[in-house]
Amino acid sequence: MTPGTDTPAGRLHQKYFTLYPAEATRALEDLPPQEIAAVLSAQPVKVSANIWERLSPDVGARVMGACSQTTALDVLTGIDPNRGAVLLSGLDESARRELLSRLPPQPATELERSMSYPPGSAGTLMDTQVTYYTADMSVGEALSRLRSQRRRGFRVAFLVDRDNRLQGMVDIQDLALSEQKVRLKELSRVVPAYVEAMMPAEEVVENFERYRVTDLPVIDYDGRLLGVIRYHALVEAAKAESSADIQTMVGVSKEERALSRAGFAVRKRLPWLQINLATAFLAAAVVGIFEGTIAKYTALAVLLPVVAGQSGNTGAQALAVTMRGLALREIQVRHWPRIVFKEINVGFWNGLAVAATTALGVFVWSQSMGLCLVIAISMVLSMVAAGLSGAAIPILLTTLGQDPAQSSSIFLTTVTDIVGFFSFLGIATLLSGIL
Repeated sequence: MTPGTDTPAGRLHQKYFTLYPAEATRALEDLPPQEIAAVLSAQPVKVSANIWERLSPDVGARVMGACSQTTALDVLTGIDPNRGAVLLSGLDESARRELLSRLPPQPATELERSMSYPPGSAGTLMDTQVTYYTADMSVGEALSRLRSQRRRGFRVAFLVDRDNRLQGMVDIQDLALSEQKVRLKELSRVVPAYVEAMMPAEEVVENFERYRVTDLPVIDYDGRLLGVIRYHALVEAAKAESSADIQTMVGVSKEERALSRAGFAVRKRLPWLQINLATAFLAAAVVGIFEGTIAKYTALAVLLPVVAGQSGNTGAQALAVTMRGLALREIQVRHWPRIVFKEINVGFWNGLAVAATTALGVFVWSQSMGLCLVIAISMVLSMVAAGLSGAAIPILLTTLGQDPAQSSSIFLTTVTDIVGFFSFLGIATLLSGIL
């Protein structure tokens, strides 16, 4: 039976919890969840609050699950909402919703706000079921706690101070190879990188890439450890973001799904289709300028899609590489001269190679050296322009504070079509004497 507050043992617990909450928490965490729940339930929330707020998220969630619903509601009402949110996050969805539905409106709202993070932030990616370790723990104690988690995939144990602020880290391999009595502070090393819960996912990716870590700790505004982002979670998030970017690049909203209602899809897609129509008329106007040349040399109409298609593919390649560099923070806007020059250079040499192949094919088809010269020159010019545009458009949109994934593809198509048509038909008009 657990001693109540009116017994000597209960009063001793109360004194211990009040004067030494950090030490009491670490001692309790070595007990089974049911026993911890029994000890804490016997104390008033105003006494046990310091313990609840210091429990490791993984342990705290299991202890709360072992408590009666009445005790859990009293605890969630009496402790700091941010710490309560950490405990709630470790529960399964149904238990979490049940507790929130039975709380008074104000505490429930505060907890829900504390549990929610902006889409695409570090908080949405982290695993909150982490266990705290301290520098004065022995290797034996740490291994025992690690085994009690019954979870796989951990490569690092993070150390915290008395107030659960991130302090250091120890590799699991070092734990396994060390003597049982060695203290963790002797194995501890500096945490190379950490992120705050509100940090955008792009910066999370940057930290993973820069420091080559497998586990990235997430802290709150006060430096307390909230959770850990595992590399596999980041990969899954990156896949989802990539698929969303593919949609936005062609004018489809990120919110649209395969089973979305037709009306929703129309509202999201139609504005971009109208913009695309306007740009298509621009390209058609360019062709209209050279209507007489096309009427005189009908072979030009046959070859026009070849030039436009190759320049479009070249621009799409440059766009994809630049967009990826911006998304992963491999490049910044200030790198634009280097990036643009590189894509111009790539477009020129690829253009020469493709122009040679195209000219050979056109000669076999038409036996016209003049037509071969026209398409070769226009192919090089249009592919250079496409490479330049594919690199410059997303960088320019980023500079203007716009999302480059939203409309880069539409602007790129416009530029490559206009430049491709104008170069091919313009050169054909200038060299019409040799066609």
